Amino acid sequence: MYLLVASLSLLSALGAFAAPTESALEKRQIQTLSPGAVAAFKPYSYYAASAYCDASVLKTWTCGSNCNANSGFQPIAAGGDGAVVQYWYVGYDPSLATIIVGHQGTDSSKIIPLLTSADFILEELNPSLFPGVSSDARVHDGFRHDHENTAQDVLAAVNTAVDQFGTKTITTVGHSLGGALSLIDAVYLKLNVPGSTVKFYGYGLPRVGNREFADLVDNTLDSFVRITNHKDPIPIIPGRFLGFKHPSGEAHIVSGSWKACPGQDNPDRQCSVGDVPTIFNGNLNDHSGPYDGVLAKCL
Repeated sequence: MYLLVASLSLLSALGAFAAPTESALEKRQIQTLSPGAVAAFKPYSYYAASAYCDASVLKTWTCGSNCNANSGFQPIAAGGDGAVVQYWYVGYDPSLATIIVGHQGTDSSKIIPLLTSADFILEELNPSLFPGVSSDARVHDGFRHDHENTAQDVLAAVNTAVDQFGTKTITTVGHSLGGALSLIDAVYLKLNVPGSTVKFYGYGLPRVGNREFADLVDNTLDSFVRITNHKDPIPIIPGRFLGFKHPSGEAHIVSGSWKACPGQDNPDRQCSVGDVPTIFNGNLNDHSGPYDGVLAKCL
């Protein structure tokens, strides 16, 4: 049984519900997460890794060890081709009492060109999908368009799960590109499933949007946690000098321990921005984990 009680104190430590001011951030200390708090992440780590598997096995939840780790999961729908459209899936976890939405990531050799290309732009979110959201909140155009490929199918599957299981608690998960898509999905589902509680767990998450988007996440989602691993350079791109910003709620794995880093892009050396000041200080081997023993790949 996973330590869900510990996760509640963890979310508070991560400051997942609101972005502190810069002056408040300077006064807050980095906290070391307890073994129980770290263990509470594990089911979501396996769910993020499962999204790398083919949609055909996700539909039957027969994807191997990652699926076996969450054996009680009840799939609703899955799709994507793993090439043009990332794999995705929706289902229900009775032990966590939440609908799970997962999106496939990609390897670092593919995501780095996407995030460092001079051709990308920050685009406003599609107002037909994100009603009432200010045009000031902008995201990477590649992430926006990839999200739009699956948005309506995911929403339909989530609504089916709401009707079938009688819950409006939704958790979106993903690693790398999958984390970016799942973050946009989290905001999308919060706006389009009235009365929902939406949580996000992302691994190796690149920056998705600008400060206004980060503030939107902080003020909209019921919980936001992004986990960064040692010298992984993906979480520090695209650069802040290009207008990108992470929401509040980082847990950084450094020197064998997990640190709760409050605020948006905390610069402390125990957090990702301070630990990996440039991509040249990074190690791409850290991108896939392990995250408490879980590798972000289909196993």
